[in-house]
Amino acid sequence: MNTVPPASPTPPPFPDASASDPASLGWMEGFPPPPDRTVGFADGGAWAFPRTRWSFCHMRELFPTANVSRGDAQVALLPRAERRDLDGVAFTTLDGREMTWGESLAANYTDGIVVLHRGVTVQERYFGALQPELAHTAMSVTKSFVGTLALMLADRRALDPQAAVTHYLPELVGTAYDGATLRQLLDMTIGVRYSEVYADPQADIWHYARAGGLLPRAPDYQGPPTLYAYLTTLAREGTHGEAFAYKTVNTEVLAWVVKRVTGQRLATLTSDLLWSRLGTEHDAHYAVDSVGTEAGGGGLNTTLRDLARFGEAMRQDGWFNGQQIVPERVVADIRRGADKARFAHGGYTTLPGWSYRNMWWVTHNAHGAYTARGIHGQVIWIDPKAEMVIARYASHPFAANAPQLDTTSLPAYEALGKHLLRNG
Repeated sequence: MNTVPPASPTPPPFPDASASDPASLGWMEGFPPPPDRTVGFADGGAWAFPRTRWSFCHMRELFPTANVSRGDAQVALLPRAERRDLDGVAFTTLDGREMTWGESLAANYTDGIVVLHRGVTVQERYFGALQPELAHTAMSVTKSFVGTLALMLADRRALDPQAAVTHYLPELVGTAYDGATLRQLLDMTIGVRYSEVYADPQADIWHYARAGGLLPRAPDYQGPPTLYAYLTTLAREGTHGEAFAYKTVNTEVLAWVVKRVTGQRLATLTSDLLWSRLGTEHDAHYAVDSVGTEAGGGGLNTTLRDLARFGEAMRQDGWFNGQQIVPERVVADIRRGADKARFAHGGYTTLPGWSYRNMWWVTHNAHGAYTARGIHGQVIWIDPKAEMVIARYASHPFAANAPQLDTTSLPAYEALGKHLLRNG
């Protein structure tokens, strides 16, 4: 999930990364933990900062999930050669402040960071509640997994990106998706009435979350009981294919198509096509609704190193662990990007000249970087020219990447790529 935030006055103060550290605050410590140190679902505390610094690393303990098996393959070890020169890499933030890479980690409430250079781990750190063996919520990084799976199926001729959405999902005839194609779905150019402004408590994103069981429901709740039931309520607004408009429900529809054409659960498909082939260390999992439907728009949870493995496979044109996992032409189609003019309609002032293709964000910068992004600071950043992959999990108090996280993160990623390119 991601959004363009509305204009607002000076942001409310939050404790910094050190003061909000879940270990020092004692969240969920004790048997049982004290009431004022408990993180729960029913009262909404799991989504309230600073409790999120614990909950984002323990989602499986708060929500029902579907397992993504790593299979029984040998782990693909990531060579390690930690570098001491990275923390001092300097850059200027988008609002003109001088900062270093090391300082940026705390500034963005980083829970864990892995930097790969030419497939070698040159930095790996954990903060707060995150540990190497714990799965962290990926939020909308999930979308890039779903988009990649859909393209892989298209490459196998299992689905046609030019076909109508309703060809695969007749349940959506008469809804916002009537008349839309899968290509428009993949590139988020769908005309659907749906608001994803997180600062607005009445925004549609919250109705979607309640339908999916990701938020507690009031005792008199009468809304849609499942994700699919919610999708059938969406109405048309605007013209399909005209402009980029980032909306989580589009990925949810795409995930439904993927499941429909394969006859498999999203968790099973993710395992079969990606997770069991990457040599991952741990199973992953998706949050599910009351009937077991995986949240394709933002429900994936993985360990950090395994997220980096997926990023490294994409950097190497789909090749990893001694095999071609994602077809090379699929990766090329993602990296190519889409129409920048259509993207500009989205209003992302921190992303000038970017585009959105197949559920990935494409920078079109000098390094050809592209990225998977999720709210609160989740990211896979792939820099082909610098041969660098950054996997980051975070729990920033603000949901939206733009401008709160982008102001620091985007110049930090680019500075690190330039440093590694210059210094080998």
